[in-house]
Amino acid sequence: MKKTMATSRVDKVTEFLTCVICQELYTDPCTLRCDHTFCRKCVTSYIQTRPDAVQSNTISCPSCRQDTEVPHPNSPVEEWAGQIKPSIIIQGLVDIQVDATTEATTARFCTLCGQLGEATPGTSWCTDCKVALCGKCVRIHRASSLYLDHKLCDLSEEVKVKERRKVMCQEHKHKKIQYLCKDCNRPLCQSCCVVYHRKCESVVTISSQVARMKSELVLRRNILQTKCLGKSKRVERHKLKINEIQDDKATLKEQIQLYADRIIEHIRQTEKMLLDELDETTDEHLIQVHADVKLDEIEMQMYRQHCEFIDQALVSECDVDLHRAYQAWESGAVEMEDIRDTEAADTRRIDDIMFTPDIDNVQHILDVLQLGKIDVTYRDGPSLQCSPMLFETVDAAVEGDESTPGMPGITTLYIDGIQTIVVTDYINKCVKSVHKRNDQPCQSKLPLDDSPFGLTQLKEKQVMVALPGSHKILTVEVTPDLFLQSTITTSKAYAGLSVLSPASLAAGTWDCVDILDMAGHVLRSVTTYINETLFAYPAYMCVNNKGNILVCDSGKKSVTCLTSEGDVVWIYAPTGDKALRKPTGIVTTKTGGILFVDKIAETIIQLNDTGEYIKDVLTSDDGISQPVSLCIDNHGALFVTGGGEIKTFIFA
Repeated sequence: MKKTMATSRVDKVTEFLTCVICQELYTDPCTLRCDHTFCRKCVTSYIQTRPDAVQSNTISCPSCRQDTEVPHPNSPVEEWAGQIKPSIIIQGLVDIQVDATTEATTARFCTLCGQLGEATPGTSWCTDCKVALCGKCVRIHRASSLYLDHKLCDLSEEVKVKERRKVMCQEHKHKKIQYLCKDCNRPLCQSCCVVYHRKCESVVTISSQVARMKSELVLRRNILQTKCLGKSKRVERHKLKINEIQDDKATLKEQIQLYADRIIEHIRQTEKMLLDELDETTDEHLIQVHADVKLDEIEMQMYRQHCEFIDQALVSECDVDLHRAYQAWESGAVEMEDIRDTEAADTRRIDDIMFTPDIDNVQHILDVLQLGKIDVTYRDGPSLQCSPMLFETVDAAVEGDESTPGMPGITTLYIDGIQTIVVTDYINKCVKSVHKRNDQPCQSKLPLDDSPFGLTQLKEKQVMVALPGSHKILTVEVTPDLFLQSTITTSKAYAGLSVLSPASLAAGTWDCVDILDMAGHVLRSVTTYINETLFAYPAYMCVNNKGNILVCDSGKKSVTCLTSEGDVVWIYAPTGDKALRKPTGIVTTKTGGILFVDKIAETIIQLNDTGEYIKDVLTSDDGISQPVSLCIDNHGALFVTGGGEIKTFIFA
């Protein structure tokens, strides 16, 4: 019953994936505008039977007759179907159906017996040969030395056999993609190798690169996951920052309003003072004017009385009455003006009240009035917005070490796609490499007779190592295991080392930086600047993207930038709170930025390409302990040595 149901499902799927024109499983399916799908070759054949379609430059659907416009109708009719968008999903289902049908058929009978015309039930499946085997053929298969490592699956319980999808070459349709040209970084079929890549040096099978690619992809996935975690934390910080900004905005608004209210209140107080003064002065003026009115009214009354007295005297028949009136006028009893004017002369009287605004002064005050200003601080450059996240910590100790590794030199290489970290171990007198195979950590150790110090990459698989104690510079091959290739003897004890050009090195010793040829001969020396000793212990150095030499001097407590000719470009030697305590490892980014270690301060400091301080990138709070040296890989990951460990930081 189960088999019948399964067969029914397979039949239904097969029917769904069958072209209605050729009645076979789709071959290179393409979907028209109406969403009907056909084999591309069937569409081409159908177009050629429809002259009307050729004339209208359209493809008529064989099922519903809906037209699909041809993107490039001027091309030959045979190429029209090739312009239709392929149906990737249908093709994937066809591949799965073909695989399932093949599995059902091949797994049911022995493939080898079938080649002899016999239908023998299969009991096992060889995942390497992709064949079903009966019990007899299994024994023969296992007896051959060629097939000893092949994996066999039991088919007795109807185990589902999976076959890898075959990817065919776009140009050579019948050829599978099996090879990889590492020079051109292109997948190839056998014909492509012969026709187009005969002169390429690195053509390998894709299967030989699977382990490397898996390892690299696992590393990239882990890095991306770490970056994703970092971005997630940044998003949370940004959300908190948004709330903080909104709260700060409300607080600053309140401060501005309070300050403006204080100034407005001061203006109001000035207004009140002027109004009070106006009221007081006006009241005084009113009192004076009211007093004048009263006095004038009294005088008016007096004048009326005198007028009546004179009128009576004039009509009187008595000469004495007339004389009395005249005598009163002559004596001045009637005139009061002189007396009042004399009294008024001794009293300051208000004549008028006016308001004269100080327009010019007030306008000037308003023009220069500033309640305050909004200060904004900025951060320069996108890299400053990235936060370092600890990605991985590797213990650099290996078997045979006598003490905790001290690693003054570090670099990263990619050996056949495998990231390899190479360090010098000054304490244990060796060079070490750290890498991963099949996601498992691996280490290699090259013992030396003397303590190595400076380290620099020479070629893709070569590094150079400085041995100051024995006046030697070694060339070491990295495979990623380590092999000593050559040794040169120098006239001085060089600790710092960096490749300046294919033909020259920059090397630092106690009080100078030398430019050497590849045989170790001194081409020029840099010792002084403005008649003063420039270096005290330039043991750490690198070369930036301009070809300038960057030198960390733990003796002078400075970072110096030199040209390849030995001229000083700039010196970073801050004082006070920013003074360096012991600068050691230094590295430059692709954009010219600079990172260096202050060992005692346990800080990684960032400078720009002109030697100006930007920020502290890492501190002990970020997990670094006793940092010594550092490097940056091709993907921007930062590696820091210290405390016997190599820590990897991802900027997210």
